[in-house]
Amino acid sequence: MKRFIVGFLLFISGFLTAQDSTSVISLAEYLGYVKAYHPIVKQANLVISESEAKLLKARGAFDPKVEVDYARKTFKGTEYYDKLNASFKIPTWFGIEFKGNFEENTGYYLNPESTVPTDGLYSAGVSIPVARGLLTNKRMAMLRQSKLYVNQAKADRQMLVNQILYDATLAYFDWLKTYNEKQVYEAFLTNAEMRFNGIKKSFETGDKPAIDTLEARITLNNRKLNLEKARIKFVKSTLNVSNFLWLNNDTPIELKDGMVPNTNTFETIDTTLNTAELDIESFNVENHPKLKSLDYKIKSLTIEQRLKRNNLLPQIDLQYNFLSETPEIARSFSTSAYKSGLNIYIPLFLRKERGDLKLANLKLQNTTFDLQNTKVSLKNKIDAISQELKSYSLQNQYTKAIVEDYGKMLTAEERKFFLGESSLFLVNSRESKLIDAKLKAIALENDFFNTKASLFNILAIHNPDL
Repeated sequence: MKRFIVGFLLFISGFLTAQDSTSVISLAEYLGYVKAYHPIVKQANLVISESEAKLLKARGAFDPKVEVDYARKTFKGTEYYDKLNASFKIPTWFGIEFKGNFEENTGYYLNPESTVPTDGLYSAGVSIPVARGLLTNKRMAMLRQSKLYVNQAKADRQMLVNQILYDATLAYFDWLKTYNEKQVYEAFLTNAEMRFNGIKKSFETGDKPAIDTLEARITLNNRKLNLEKARIKFVKSTLNVSNFLWLNNDTPIELKDGMVPNTNTFETIDTTLNTAELDIESFNVENHPKLKSLDYKIKSLTIEQRLKRNNLLPQIDLQYNFLSETPEIARSFSTSAYKSGLNIYIPLFLRKERGDLKLANLKLQNTTFDLQNTKVSLKNKIDAISQELKSYSLQNQYTKAIVEDYGKMLTAEERKFFLGESSLFLVNSRESKLIDAKLKAIALENDFFNTKASLFNILAIHNPDL
């Protein structure tokens, strides 16, 4: 990563100071900079931060708590009551809760059941849910789900970053395509200018008819028109590439004149996209971040399902507290002085609980179906792209041979023309065929690049060098 950032800082300093020389930006440098500073990539990092904050919040449900309840009433000089109740609670992983309490109550109209010794009354005990909430409860479920959310967020982040890199890669390939097209038209414009000037001189010396100069000028203007169209397309694609370039202080960058893509991208694309040594047939689709994300979601929904099923049980809470006036003496806590309680809560029809459980089951089934469908879809897409890439490799060989043959035919036709054995019409026709062949080769190469990018996007391959 550091290598790409340094390289990009160098090219930024190059175009911020007006320079006439051409600077080449490789795909690796470009993607490295996108991954380092693009706002959407930074936004993807917030997904992990958010999940970690939720995990911290869920852990807070197990924090010890101190509670103080104080009430006093005085009227017409009479102290009705003065009550102090302080407690310290420790929640545990299961529904069991330990509790320590101090109670001090005085007053003329104090309820007799609230009467305690002069120095107060201490208690230590436990609250146990013996049915609902013992093996699983809301705070246990939230903590387990929050831990899964962190792992799911990492998989989601990888997909978000992968998507922005994919979009940036397509923009770069379009920029490369329009640049190559512009180069083709510039080269053939030079040929058309040389041919026009040569025919014009031949006409002036009486060697060529006037019609040849007219045809040469028409060809020249056509070449200029095509070049202008190609130049505008190149400008638009350059601006599109600039959309993905940002500085570290969230400042967008605009590529200036003289910045061009690497025309040797074909030799480096596999290394850049980390598909150089990829064996598609042995690729384990189970490691795909999309499937990992769905798997974590299924685990989270399973926890929710278990919680909803547990809610069908009756709620039975048992409390038992040892009482003592002298808590500093451990033997003072005995079974002869205690306070206990039992709380039972049973909905008669359980319609809410049964509805929640049914919804949880449906969510789990829906996500399971989504996982199965995604797995099959990924395998089929990977296989289709693999076949497509093989076809493009074969098509590129054919196209390269066609371009070479058209070039040879044009060279031969130009030689015959200067020897007076051919016409300008045939030369222009041969040249138009060669231009079309070169443009088709550029378009085919672009299709090949886009397919490679699609493979990179579908596989969501992590490249540590970017």
